[in-house]
Amino acid sequence: METVEERPGLAATLQALNVALGRPASLWVKESSARNLRHRDFLAPRAALGAAYAGGQVGKPREGRRAVGRPRRGARPGRALTVRSSQVPSDVIAAVTALEGPGVLAVRCCRQTGAGLEVQLRRCEAFRRLLGHAPGPGPAPAPLPSPETAVVLHCPALRCPGSLTPRHLRPVLLADHLVQLLRARGVSTFLVPTVTDKRSREVLQQLRVEWPSSGTASPETVSALKRALSRCPYATRCERGSGVASQPEDVICQVHLKSFVEQQGLEGYDPNLGVLLVTEEKLRSLAELQQAVLQGTAGCQESCCSVVHVVSCEEEFQQQQMDLLWRILDPGAHVDLQKHLVCGPVKVTKPASPITADQYFQLRKRQMYDASVMKYGELAQDEAWTEVIDILAVAAIRFEMLSTAHRSQITLDLEDSSISTKGTKSGAFVMYNCARLATLFDTYQRAVERGTYPPLPPASELNFSCLREEGEWLLLFSYLLPFPEVLQQAAWLPPPSKGLRITANTEAVCKFLIQLSMDFSSYYNRVHILGEPFPHLFDQMFARLHLLGAVRDMFHSALATLHLPPLSQI
Repeated sequence: METVEERPGLAATLQALNVALGRPASLWVKESSARNLRHRDFLAPRAALGAAYAGGQVGKPREGRRAVGRPRRGARPGRALTVRSSQVPSDVIAAVTALEGPGVLAVRCCRQTGAGLEVQLRRCEAFRRLLGHAPGPGPAPAPLPSPETAVVLHCPALRCPGSLTPRHLRPVLLADHLVQLLRARGVSTFLVPTVTDKRSREVLQQLRVEWPSSGTASPETVSALKRALSRCPYATRCERGSGVASQPEDVICQVHLKSFVEQQGLEGYDPNLGVLLVTEEKLRSLAELQQAVLQGTAGCQESCCSVVHVVSCEEEFQQQQMDLLWRILDPGAHVDLQKHLVCGPVKVTKPASPITADQYFQLRKRQMYDASVMKYGELAQDEAWTEVIDILAVAAIRFEMLSTAHRSQITLDLEDSSISTKGTKSGAFVMYNCARLATLFDTYQRAVERGTYPPLPPASELNFSCLREEGEWLLLFSYLLPFPEVLQQAAWLPPPSKGLRITANTEAVCKFLIQLSMDFSSYYNRVHILGEPFPHLFDQMFARLHLLGAVRDMFHSALATLHLPPLSQI
């Protein structure tokens, strides 16, 4: 029986390189710049080697070696600086060169230079092994929640009265992105709260956000929380006519949160937390969360379900109040697994008036339409472009909201009329390059049907030694190889080291797609893929098409985590 070769992975290769050095610490750096990739793929820097082998053979000085560096004071310009170098043991170099194992890329050569220990891979073999696999999530070498783990993503912004605003959209879009990433890893996810407001549902549909719109907290769960509240030692009843003029009519009691925090010795909560007025609405919110947790824990241990509150910085204080109220009323194991993923502020520059999420979408849609008409003329006014313009507007908004680290501020310039379909930092630019790939393969397929080119052979029959252009190795090594780890790291929600907040790499996929689009665009503009239909040119053309087919599939997989469909035209 033919064995299936394991897909090479970046983590597996780095781990094998560290084992070859005989050191548990990670000493190797993956190169990413096109300039360095011309002569090396991995580097163990000289300083790191010297520290790791302190007292051993590496780290001993060898006199007379030269390296370019900052000149000594008084030294003549152009004269190299004499430095002390380190000699790596020959058996270490031999071990690195003989690297092998499941998922490990083979090494062509290992040499010591002034920069450190440099490794170059067997590139033709790397092309063959990587292009024979679909660019899906792949192996998950780093720790992740197991497939049995469940995550409840809670977005309190969807409970805010009135119209949604760009500030509300940020945590919602982040949670929607996290859902897709977690589900791709086999993690069960549940979204809270249910969106019952018609206007909010319509805005979410425009932005291609899939959020539950049916199901509410059961009266039995709310009643159970009320009974727990009546027995709560931190709760006191609010008597009518007690002088609290602004007290809402539906207040059930007040809970002394600060006393609970002090007695329990809890850390990370706002020191200004004092007394919380508990209403029916707050209990319904907790009941809905509790029901989602029960769904997540069905058939497995309670501790396997965690709750992530995805909140804006403006909502953080109120969510801490609800966090504590839940701990007080239901001191089960799952409430200790609450995490707070806090989004930074969204600043809108020079708004004529407060803008709603719907107005924000319509503005970006109109700007995308104007930019498309300017570039493509009357073609962009065709009805077939309606969905294209909608997707471009959604892509622009999602990349604006998600390509910045969640804890940082976002500034939206809504008066900037120069928005373009090709600005290299925009979601439209990513969609544009995705469409270019679709056009390339559509053109090739039509040429095959006309008999101009033969059909694309399988990867096993191709000669990948034809791929010698530096952009081709950059696409494979910097994108196809680490793509599974990018998805994995973006989905990883580590427990808070201290306090309540967690930090996630939710910007990773957007940044990856932007950089991929820039490097792909540079390569595509430089290299003619579909050449003249001469048989002696087919080997290189087929190899390039297989490479770009894998890049296209990677685009599609990454865009799916953003709820963005691939475009066939733009």
